[in-house]
Amino acid sequence: MISLEDALAAFAKNLRALPAETVPVTQALNRVLAQAQTSNADLPRFDQSAMDGYAFRAADVAAASGAAPVRLPVAVHLAAGTHEHLAALPPQTAARILTGAPLPAAADTVIPQERVTLEGDTLVFTGPYAAGKNIRYRGEELRHGSTVAAVGQRITPGLLASLINAGLHHLPVIRQPRIHVLTTGDELRPIGTALKSGEIHDSNGPMISAVLQRWGYPAPMVEHVRDDAGVVKSALERAYAEADLVLSAGGASVGDHDFLPAAAEALGMRRVFWKVAQKPAKPLFFGVHDNRVHLAMPGNPGAVLISLALHVRRALDCLEGAAEPGPAWNHARLAQPVERDPQRVRLLRMRLDYAEDGTALLQPLPKQDSHMLSNLASAQVLAWVPVGDDSCETGSVLRWTALPD
Repeated sequence: MISLEDALAAFAKNLRALPAETVPVTQALNRVLAQAQTSNADLPRFDQSAMDGYAFRAADVAAASGAAPVRLPVAVHLAAGTHEHLAALPPQTAARILTGAPLPAAADTVIPQERVTLEGDTLVFTGPYAAGKNIRYRGEELRHGSTVAAVGQRITPGLLASLINAGLHHLPVIRQPRIHVLTTGDELRPIGTALKSGEIHDSNGPMISAVLQRWGYPAPMVEHVRDDAGVVKSALERAYAEADLVLSAGGASVGDHDFLPAAAEALGMRRVFWKVAQKPAKPLFFGVHDNRVHLAMPGNPGAVLISLALHVRRALDCLEGAAEPGPAWNHARLAQPVERDPQRVRLLRMRLDYAEDGTALLQPLPKQDSHMLSNLASAQVLAWVPVGDDSCETGSVLRWTALPD
C-alpha cells in the first residue's frame, strides 16, 4: 500500500504531456499552453483617457486663480473608437473626451467631468491642475514582446481576455486527453429504469461525466460493463485502443467480481500502484502503458468523487503539461474535532465557514461513508486528516481542496 503523498507524486513521474496543437484563442478556454506567449502590442495601445472628462495642457491653467480665472474653449469632442488622423490639441483649448478615447497630442492631463465649471462650451479654471492625471499611458501595462502567459498555464476566462487583448489569435496548447469511462456492477441500472430487488441506479457514470464537463472536457464515452472477466477485458481492450485516459468505477478491489486490475495488467498496463493509504478509495489502481493511463476507482460513489478530486485531477494535469498539477491545497482550522485513522489519511467532506474575524473554518459534515453522497448538498471542500491514533482537535490546521462544484 502506497502513501497518499507518494501516490500523488507518482503521476508526474510516470506521465508525460500529450502532443501540442494550435487552436483559435476563442476555443482555448481551460486548455494548457504549450509555449509561453508574448504580447503582440503595447498595452494600452495608445495614450488614452481613463474617464469621461476634458483633456488639456496643464501649463495652460498653471496661473489660474479665483481672481484671474483661465478659460479654455472646447475645440474637439473625442469618443472611444477610430481616430486615424487625430490632430494635436491647439494651445489654450480643451478636448471633450470620453473613457478609452485616444489622448490628442500636446494634451497632458484629463480632468473628470464632475470637477469642471462650464460656461457654455468653455471650461473655467480658478486654480491649477496637475499634469498626468487620469491618463492610461501606452505600454504602461505591457510592452510589445512582454510575457503574457507562461508555458504550462491553464487558460482561465481572465487569461483568455488578456491573450485576446494582447493581439494573440491562435494558441499552441496541449491536446486534451481522450477519455473513456467504464462503470461496472451487475446491480447497476441506468437512471429512469425501474429497479428490481437488489438493483440500484448508476450514479457513478453521470457523476464522472459531470465532473469532467465541469472541468472543461467534452462529455466522455460512458459504458457500463457487467461483472464478467471476459467482458471486462474486452471492454478495456477497446477503451485502451481509443483513449488516452480510461476511468473505471467499480471492480478495483479484491472481491470475486473485482476484475479490473488483473485485466488491465493482462493487457499490458504497468502497475504503478494499487491500494493507497487513504480512506475512502483505498483500492485505487493506477496503470500506464505507452502514456495511456488507466485509473481504476472503487465503486462506492464517495470513493469515486474523492478519486476524481485528487487523482484524476492530478493525472489530467500531468497529461496536459500543467506547470502546477492539481489539486490545489489551502489551509484552514477545524471548527470541531475529528477522529484520525491510525493507518490511512482520512479524506472528509466539509463545509467551509468563516469566523467573525474572517478566519476560515472547516466544518465536518455527517454521513461520510463512501456509499453516501447526500452531504454533497452542503460539502464544499475535501479535508486531509493526517494519519494518527488520536483526534484532530478544534483549531487544528488541516489542508483542504475544493470539491468539483
